[in-house]
Amino acid sequence: VQLQASGGGLVQAGGSLRLSCAASGRTLSNYAMGWFRQAPGKERDFLARISWSVGTTYYADSIKGRFTISRDNAKNTVYLQMNSLKPEDSAVYYCAAAPWEVGTLSSRQMYSYWGQGTLVTVYS
Repeated sequence: VQLQASGGGLVQAGGSLRLSCAASGRTLSNYAMGWFRQAPGKERDFLARISWSVGTTYYADSIKGRFTISRDNAKNTVYLQMNSLKPEDSAVYYCAAAPWEVGTLSSRQMYSYWGQGTLVTVYS
């Protein structure tokens, strides 16, 4: 599975961005897709995941209510809609694919494939 993340950029605090992650190489049935982020000098943190086949979602408490994960099966693409952005949301955002759909899948070790990351910078 190859993952290509895009949509990052520079945005003012309070604004919105939508990240995209296009998948190729195989069908994603029975996979889950996740979004993580990593700020400089910090760990890569889980944000959200979605099961490809039924669309169930799970979010980290830190972004619940502001970020929404979704997928477009026809386009083989997963999205992360980010609203009410804050400077502390600045980070490199990564999408990832896990070859299973059950559980919270909040651990990086559960994911087998990673995109290259897209930079989000939120200024005040």
